[in-house]
Amino acid sequence: MKIKILIPVFNDWQSVFKLLDEINLRLKNLEHEVSVIIINDASNHDREDEDKDFENINSVKILNMKINQGHGRCIATGLKYIFEKEDFDYVIPMDGDGEDRPEEIKNFIDKISNSNIKPIVGERVKRSEDLIFKICYQLHKLITLTFTGKTIKFGNFTCLPKSTVEKMVNEKATWNSFSGSLSKIENNFIKIPSIRGARYFGPSKMNFYNLIKHSLSIISVFRNTFLIRSAIFIVLYILFIKSNASIITAIPLIFLLVAVYLISNLALRENMSEFDKALSYINNIDNLK
Repeated sequence: MKIKILIPVFNDWQSVFKLLDEINLRLKNLEHEVSVIIINDASNHDREDEDKDFENINSVKILNMKINQGHGRCIATGLKYIFEKEDFDYVIPMDGDGEDRPEEIKNFIDKISNSNIKPIVGERVKRSEDLIFKICYQLHKLITLTFTGKTIKFGNFTCLPKSTVEKMVNEKATWNSFSGSLSKIENNFIKIPSIRGARYFGPSKMNFYNLIKHSLSIISVFRNTFLIRSAIFIVLYILFIKSNASIITAIPLIFLLVAVYLISNLALRENMSEFDKALSYINNIDNLK
């Protein structure tokens, strides 16, 4: 079995090399052929390559991008590169900062060995962030469920068979939202519990603003459902408040209309022509092994 681990990175080379050490350690005595592909999102910090063998990893490539495109589009570019250029059976996308724990990679691989070609998702059961972020994250899941009808408890940390990767690279929503796109094209997942780890170095890059953007990006993938549910809410709400209409009672409607505007703009990110050109933004490729 040939497995590709896909890792996006922007500047955080110290974490990535620690992650490679951990992956190499966890792959000891594994029968499958595992390679790592790192997508360098036009980092402006120089990396210091460490002289390590990574004896349990078959190969390590770094795809250096010409321009910064963001975390999600790095993953989309990596999926496209692997599908078009690599020989593989499964892809495991994961964050490079330690929050996706390398010790859980074996859990995915065990499921590959014992199952079929369904995608496997790491369903988050525990997080390491502070209480405020955890509350905001639960709110994010509630909003997503309310407006899309989808309960999405996973992020990038998944294990995708080749058949799913093919669907992903031919779905324009992948250029906008990884988890939204995967939820759109697949309905039957194998779920394994995943504990969100602490970052190896520095604070988490996922703040309240990014979490809101993440929620809206997922909702934009299911914008038709969102618009229908929003229209129903608006009609029912107007009927409910018509005898007590005021600026205060209009606030929920204003927030909803702002959300419609933002989601409509995020939906414009689903640009298949841009996605098709993703590999043209690769500047060069470094082979660490």
